[in-house]
Amino acid sequence: MKKIIAVASFTAVLLASCTSKSSTPTAPIGPATSTAEQIAQGKTIFENSCGRCHKLPDPTAHTSVQWVGIMNSMAPKAKLTDEQHQWVYDYVVSVKK
Repeated sequence: MKKIIAVASFTAVLLASCTSKSSTPTAPIGPATSTAEQIAQGKTIFENSCGRCHKLPDPTAHTSVQWVGIMNSMAPKAKLTDEQHQWVYDYVVSVKK
């Protein structure tokens, strides 16, 4: 009986440790939290860092929710700090059609 309890406990611990961790977006969804000067810096970073590797996407081609995913995947590749990440995000969602 003790072996069954031990095996069941071990299995439970093993399964719990193998579950995927949920990821949360690092860029907020909502109004810009940056100042106008920081958003201008975000535009410069967007043009220089993003344009270094590929053609710049049209900021109005994606929703703010889509930009969260794009920024979360691309900011590490561009080696942006959290602050720069926020500024670029705020810039791209502030651009109006």
